[in-house]
Amino acid sequence: MSSAALSPPPAAPAGIAPNALGRSTLLALCACVLVAQSMVAAINLLIPQLAASALHPSSTELLWTVDAYVIVFAGLLIPAGALGDRRGRKGVLLAGLALFAAGAALSALAASPALLIAGRGVSGAGAACIMPATMSILVQLAGPEGRARALASWTLAVGLGGLAGNVGGGAAGQFLSWRALFWLMVPLAALLAVAVAVTVPRTERSPHGRPDPRGTVLLVAALVAVLAGIIEGPAYGWTSPRILVLFAVGAVLAGLFTWYALRSPAALFDPRVFRSRQLRAAVLGTATGFFGLFSLFYANSQYLQYVKGYGPAVTGLAIVPLTIGMALFPKVATRWQAASGPRPAVTTGLFLIGAGLLGASTADAATPYALYACWLLVISAGTGLCMPALTVGVVSALPAHQAGLGSGLGTSAREMGAALGVAVTGTVLAVHGAAAGTAAFADAMSPALRTVGAVVLVATGLVTAGYRTGSASTR
Repeated sequence: MSSAALSPPPAAPAGIAPNALGRSTLLALCACVLVAQSMVAAINLLIPQLAASALHPSSTELLWTVDAYVIVFAGLLIPAGALGDRRGRKGVLLAGLALFAAGAALSALAASPALLIAGRGVSGAGAACIMPATMSILVQLAGPEGRARALASWTLAVGLGGLAGNVGGGAAGQFLSWRALFWLMVPLAALLAVAVAVTVPRTERSPHGRPDPRGTVLLVAALVAVLAGIIEGPAYGWTSPRILVLFAVGAVLAGLFTWYALRSPAALFDPRVFRSRQLRAAVLGTATGFFGLFSLFYANSQYLQYVKGYGPAVTGLAIVPLTIGMALFPKVATRWQAASGPRPAVTTGLFLIGAGLLGASTADAATPYALYACWLLVISAGTGLCMPALTVGVVSALPAHQAGLGSGLGTSAREMGAALGVAVTGTVLAVHGAAAGTAAFADAMSPALRTVGAVVLVATGLVTAGYRTGSASTR
């Protein structure tokens, strides 16, 4: 890829004026992102209430209640993005909101764990339509000069979604019921659908409109197998037959997809785009940032409740410092990228995430919350600096008519990184006996966050090297 990550995209599609992105459209799209992302985190704070509910879910059913949303969400992102490019992004977004609401209603009405898990999966399918459609519409409407700012707003909405999920899940866990949270999503999704219908214009479809059902099935199956292996690894053991089979199936299916896509005249996407070192670096950087961020989300709620003794609602609010840097630093990052290219902002941002995790790893029962919040601010600043450039880097690797596919690829990297962060953190916590009690969790969190922080710093070096050499590569 010869152009830098911030190079201008092709001209705006026919029928759409450059810089056609209005404030109401931006707010509607970002609100959709926030709501879809919030349900990734909200369920974690409802686990104690669900475990004691009349559904009487087993530990495995609780695990799948959490994971069904993430697995379906991440598995369908790339095909949903491609579907939006080919069939219409606004239509796919509206369909996604309808699926999201239907899944929430099914979850709220669930009379058994199986129905609750099914509802979570349907909502995850809706979120898979929402996320790439919103980003690709932004790319199409913002124009060359506004693209970086629009994607910075999209990235902020993702971060705020994590906060909203923590706050909403905590409030529901302490003051309401888990069913109330799901019921709330139904009218909220309907309201967002009306806002999208009124404020969002239709964008030009891809000229390459033929579907690719074989490639879609192969890719979705590969992603689901790998993601299921990552998520279930801590519970079953990384060397257990179940996990090894899942990873092996995922690898074989990914290989078959690559073989098929290289020979198909209308493949879901061309794997040769990964010849670009800068694209590989942007995907790795995106996964790395969310690897660190969701590791913190996973440990944070347990640390604040088990060790500090906070209630669910206070725990949800206690992560608010993570949003400050996400809100303030994207504008700084946009100007920095425009002046110096993406590498300085990406390197600095990922480094701050790793350093913040190492700092948070020193927290124990005696650590004042103010000091702990400082480490959250460091991680927040890093996220606000690096994520806009990484998002642009992934999306700009593909032609403008494949913006949905590019956004699906970038969001898949986010979700895979997030799942891996939770899995690695859970594994290290289990090795150090975190389930044994409060004191054990305080002792186990330190090596867990140190491990993740060290991985983030090593990956930062690899991402930096990719950006340094990326400008010389071609797509």
